[in-house]
Amino acid sequence: MAVMETDSAAEVRAHRRTFMTFERLVLFAVMHITLVLACLALGLIGHTPVIALLLGIGGTLALLVGFMVTGANGEP
Repeated sequence: MAVMETDSAAEVRAHRRTFMTFERLVLFAVMHITLVLACLALGLIGHTPVIALLLGIGGTLALLVGFMVTGANGEP
């Protein structure tokens, strides 16, 4: 009986870790799409393509670094 509970707990932890990873991936995708759309609007409608390019590159790097740093301190 104890073996089944241990296996079940391990499965729950594995499922939770997978779910949290997927949640972070979806969050990154949504934030990056929002950043790209904002940069497109700034570049095309706002007529400031250089600022939009710099904001797009800087924002992408900031998102990548932010998600890598917070990913290192993940759930146990």
